[in-house]
Amino acid sequence: MDTPEKIKILLAEDDNNLGNLLKEYLEAKNYVAVWAKNGKEGFELFKKNTYDLCLLDVMMPLKDGFTLAKEIRAQNKTIPIVFLTAKSMKEDAIEGFTVGADDYITKPFSMEELLLRLNAILRRTKNQSSAGDTIKIFEIGSYQFDSENQVLKMGKKEQSLTTKEADLLRLLCLHKNDILDRNFALNSIWKDDNYFNSRSMDVFVTRLRKYLKEDPKVEIINVHGKGFKLLINK
Repeated sequence: MDTPEKIKILLAEDDNNLGNLLKEYLEAKNYVAVWAKNGKEGFELFKKNTYDLCLLDVMMPLKDGFTLAKEIRAQNKTIPIVFLTAKSMKEDAIEGFTVGADDYITKPFSMEELLLRLNAILRRTKNQSSAGDTIKIFEIGSYQFDSENQVLKMGKKEQSLTTKEADLLRLLCLHKNDILDRNFALNSIWKDDNYFNSRSMDVFVTRLRKYLKEDPKVEIINVHGKGFKLLINK
């Protein structure tokens, strides 16, 4: 019987102690962890290999995590990216989402929490066809949204979406012309409805509006105190 292929993670962390600890822990949990000690090295490794997820420290020499994430996103629109950020720099999390991150975790963190976050993202990425998840293609006005492949199409134009963008757009489609409750969306996708996740969701909504702006009949509106509504006007 074939052995299942291990999940491969690109780890970019300049702190030797934490980097070594993370690499050893992930490998003990049966992942393959490739460790880069700065952002420049991280991008060189990314270009040479295929990974399932990127775990990036924000503050690194030669190239910071945000710059590295932008470069990774330019080459791969869908690979999950998770940032490691200092507890005193939670605004980093918001900036991280604007450059295409799927999640962030603040230092210090427990290894168990990190593993739970990574597993949740990988499950969403790998198992788009979970039980009851039968609708794959959504018509959004002049757009077609392929939720399984995370692509938004309009004619010959295609926009690749990150995992969180696709998850959020899918929830909006399932609640089309109805209210998508803010807390429901946060707990479904971010697994926590705290203030910073709420702020980051607003960033994602802004990005989805930008992607959908070519069709004037399509809009995502804020419903004050409740959530969002994807309106498709006929």
